[in-house]
Parts: sequence; C-alpha cells; structure tokens
Amino acid sequence: MTLAPPRTGALRRAALLPVLGLGAIVVSCMQALVVPAVDAIARDLAISTSAATWAVTINLLACAVLTPVLGRLGDLHGRRRLMAVAIGACLIGSLLAALTSSFALLLLARVLQGASGAVFPLAIGIVRDEREGPSVTRTTAVVSGMLSFGAGVGLVACGLLTVDGGDYHRVFWFATIVSAVTLAGVWWAIPHRAAPGGNGRLDYAGAVILAGGLLLVLLALTEAPAWGLGSRRFVGCLAAGVAVLGFWLWWERRVPAPLVDPVMLADRPVLVTNLAGLFVGLANFTCFLGVVRLVQSPGGDGLPGFDASVLTTALVFLLPGTIGSAIAAQLGGELVHRFGPRRTLAAAGLLGAAGFAGLATIPPEAWVILACTIVVLSSVSIAYAAMPMLLMAATHARDTAVANAMNSIARWVGGALGSALVVSVLASAATPSPTAFAAVFLLAGAGCAASVLLVLRGLPHLPTPNPT
Repeated sequence: MTLAPPRTGALRRAALLPVLGLGAIVVSCMQALVVPAVDAIARDLAISTSAATWAVTINLLACAVLTPVLGRLGDLHGRRRLMAVAIGACLIGSLLAALTSSFALLLLARVLQGASGAVFPLAIGIVRDEREGPSVTRTTAVVSGMLSFGAGVGLVACGLLTVDGGDYHRVFWFATIVSAVTLAGVWWAIPHRAAPGGNGRLDYAGAVILAGGLLLVLLALTEAPAWGLGSRRFVGCLAAGVAVLGFWLWWERRVPAPLVDPVMLADRPVLVTNLAGLFVGLANFTCFLGVVRLVQSPGGDGLPGFDASVLTTALVFLLPGTIGSAIAAQLGGELVHRFGPRRTLAAAGLLGAAGFAGLATIPPEAWVILACTIVVLSSVSIAYAAMPMLLMAATHARDTAVANAMNSIARWVGGALGSALVVSVLASAATPSPTAFAAVFLLAGAGCAASVLLVLRGLPHLPTPNPT
C-alpha cells in the first residue's frame, strides 16, 4: 500500500496566519520585555537606573531607524527574505543579551533586537501578496491586533521571569526562544515571491537623513522627563529633529527613487491614518505605564495605589487586558469587514476615551482598573486592525511595507509621548496623588477623542481599495 504524500502546501498555507501573528507579537514583545526589568539590570550591572533605562530607549531608536529601511528593502528585494533578516538580527541580539553581563554589549544587543520593528510592515505586505477578498481584511486585523497582545506578553513574561529578584538574563533567553521559533516559522510557512518593487534602488542618503531626524525627535521625547520640557536641551534637540525631518522631505522630493514617496505621505488618507497612529501609540503606552505606576504605588492615607508586586501587576492587572486585546483582534477584523476601517478606527477611539475616562474619574478600586485596562487595550487592538486597511486602500502594493513602516514610526513617536506624559506628570506631583494619575488618564483620553474627530473629519469617504 502506497501512502499519499503529505499536503505540505496546505499545511504551510494554514500556518501562514499563526506565523505572521507570532511575528507581530515579537515586534511589540521585544520593546516591552525589558521595561519591568530596568531596576534588575541596574542592580545586576551596578549602574544607575537612568543609565539602565537606555536598554529601553535605544531599542525604540533602533526600531525607528531600521524599520523604514528594512521595509523599503522588503518592497524592493522580497518581503520574506527581509523578514528573515530582521528576525535573524533579533535572534542574534537576544542571544547576545542573554550571554553578556556587559552594559555596552547589552545596548548593542538591544539595537539588533530593534530590527524586529520591520517585521510588522513586512507581514502586512505578505498578507496583501498571499490573501485575497475578505480574507485580506480578517488576516490583516488578526496580525495587527497581535501588536497590542505582544506588548502585554512581554510585560507579563518579564514579571514572571524576574519575580523575587530573578536574573534579568532569563528575559533574554525567553526572547531567544521566541525569535528562533518565529524565524523557523517564517522560513517554512511563507512562500518566496518576486519583489513587488522590481529592481529599484534604496535611497541611502534619504535613509541616513531620516534616521538622524528620528533619532533627535525620539531622543528629545524619551529624555524629556530628565531634561525638563522647558530645558534648552529638550527644545534644541526637538527643534533640530524637526528641521532634519523637514530637510528629509525636501530631499525625497528631488531624488528619482525616494525611500518614501512624499506624495504618498501627504495623501490625506495616509496622513490622517498616521496621525491617528500617533494617538493610538500614546494611548497604548500611557495605559501600560500609567496602570503599572498606579498599582505599584503606595496605598492608604489618601494614596491611590495597591503596593502591588511585579508578579501581581503582571498576573492580576495586565494579563486580563492582554487576553482581551487578543480577543479584540478577532473582533476588529469583523468590524472592519462589516463597517469599514474608517468607522472601526473612530469607534476604537471612542472606546479608548471611555476607558481612560473610567480610570480618571472612578475611584481606583482593583475591579475598576482591571475593567478599564481591558477596554483601553481592546480599543488599541481594534485600532491596529483598522489602520493597515486604510493604508492598503490608499497605496500601491509596492509601497505596502514602507507605508506601514511609517505608520509604525508614528505609533512609536506616540508611545514616546505617552511615556514622557506619564513620567513628567507624575514627577511633578510631590506624592503619587489621585489627581496626578487622573491628569495622566484624562490627557490620554483627550488624545483618543481627538483621534475620533480627526478620522471622521479627515476621512469623509473611504478610499477605494487598491489591490495592485
């Protein structure tokens, strides 16, 4: 009796969505994974906490610099290949961080992990290549929603692995395993296809100029709490970054093969979606960091906190929201399919504003924080499901990855704003008072409400999908 050969092609097609979803998890997981371990890194490496914070900051900067470059290279030379390169660099960085006790090598490792930022825009490009019809919407929504879920996974995993003074190297061994599994999945499940961008060239000068501008802007935002919003260093660094980015736009209009087409960036659907992405990133980081600071702050005598341990914070206050965001990713796909990405993105903003309003106005009991966190993180996941569909409708297939890369940068800038907001407002209060936390959550809620107005007024008509 002859056995029929296994249906490898069918297996690979079935594995495509889980692999791309895992890739999206890797992106946000690598960014969030180290946040709760900053104190452990400072203790174990005998450095200051402010210095250890650079393990977080330098990864964000590397993501912002590498994502548009790798995204454009993927459009030019094949998305599967560049996704493997990005995850391979992340794997090497994770392994280096797990093996070293040198702070300098740890920073180098975090730069290598920053290559993972390109995985998401490349994944969206692969969805556009491999799916068609309603399947594009649902697959894109699930992959996008995994970004919010991945951030929660990173925070929860770090809390579990470093509980009771656990060695922070465990965090990077976890990252190594996740990266290795993802790399194997990418190489096996994603088919090789010809690059949609043909034989174009990368604008290396434009990449360097963009990198310089983003470095200055993100450096100013991440260091704002330490420098002060009115300091010369903050104002000068931010102004210099904006000036360099302005020069970059001027440069891109004059080169024959720009890194990012300025006309595409100025197109109203793309511009509005990127501005909305900034508010979504602000909401995501403000929720995570604000809730962590709230529940871990002292309680009693009029103070709002719960004296929660890292483990309690991870399992009780973050894990339910993380699970909720994964469920919301599935819902987001159905909402986009039924009502369109414009209405879905506006609804996500309303949901986020409601969640932050609850955090700001309802007395901080555990169930209130838990419920509102689930609402906000679910809104972020739904917004992530809608934004790539707006970009996909407004751009050519050859620009899919780089368009989503720029949206990723907008979200990271928003995340840096959210981080600076939390730290600056709470630092301005003598004690972690309920008023200070309410101010943080109200400002984030106002950002969500602004995104609703922006989407409804800035996108009066849904763009016609462009499949080619």
